Amino acid sequence: MANIKYKVCVLTVTYANRGQFLNQVLKRVLGFAQVSGVVVINNASFYSVSDLATQLDDDRVTVLNNNENIGSAGGYKQGINYAHKNIDADFIWLLDDDNVPEEDTLHELLRMWDEIPGQNNKKALFCLRPDRAVHIRIAKGEDPYRYYLVRDNFMGFNLFRILHNQFYKLRDKRRKDIAFKKYVQMPYVPYGGLLFHQAMVDVIGLPNDDFFLYVDDSEYTYRITQNNGAIWLVPSCRVIDVDQSQGIGYKRKPFHSRLLDQWNFRTYYAIRNRMYFYSRVANHNKLIFKINKHLYLAYLFIVSLLSLKVKPYKKLLSAVNDGLEGKLGKVNSEKF
Repeated sequence: MANIKYKVCVLTVTYANRGQFLNQVLKRVLGFAQVSGVVVINNASFYSVSDLATQLDDDRVTVLNNNENIGSAGGYKQGINYAHKNIDADFIWLLDDDNVPEEDTLHELLRMWDEIPGQNNKKALFCLRPDRAVHIRIAKGEDPYRYYLVRDNFMGFNLFRILHNQFYKLRDKRRKDIAFKKYVQMPYVPYGGLLFHQAMVDVIGLPNDDFFLYVDDSEYTYRITQNNGAIWLVPSCRVIDVDQSQGIGYKRKPFHSRLLDQWNFRTYYAIRNRMYFYSRVANHNKLIFKINKHLYLAYLFIVSLLSLKVKPYKKLLSAVNDGLEGKLGKVNSEKF
């Protein structure tokens, strides 16, 4: 029998022509008895999201239509604010428009909520997304700070951790398969798969829409950690990504970089926002950071010459500088 002790509001943001994915998500979550409401933020999709919702014939679904794409940051900000003020629910469950939960995921999440200690405004639970290799390793007990908030790194590069990283890579190859932990703590997580109590919104507020796209979820959920709360990754609760993320499938080539080869508006925002976020939470030694920055940029410059990607390299430099200088917000296409 379903656990109806708690009411849950599901929130998702959609855009473009992603109805085939959104439809799968909506059908799955509307099958959960605990779901009292579903809020869909329509970021100027190419089709009628309202019509898709109407065809489901379920009055729990609310569609908020935007005439322009306000990004993931603006969309989730709008949705969380609406759900917090208007939906009769104990929890808000964030899902991307291609995150299909397994059939027992919500029941298990709510069961684990009661088991994991912590006040309503001091904890959040996160579902395992099996296509994310780092999350798999953390779920099996790896230290999350091997991957997150690495001190003084520049776009993941740190000269002074090369030997350290090589040691772990060799160790990983020799380790036998390890069982999942019951739950493990993470410093921050993506939106998709995060469950938190309505009381948490009063503590961490709303997403910063100046990020527009990418890293807004990292900054937003890290506020939980910064406010002495905890985010728990629960491996027994899973959501499946039915669409591939950007970058998956890229084949590495000598003297090439994915950042330059696949340069577009997504890459700009990802780099700019990462620079902004990390410069404020992970940089502790200015000299070490500068060394890492100059070495990695020099490497990319050489790659740009060899791969004939000098123009994308210059735009990448602009993204780095914008982030370090705190120049956020939606930008003109000339940046791409």
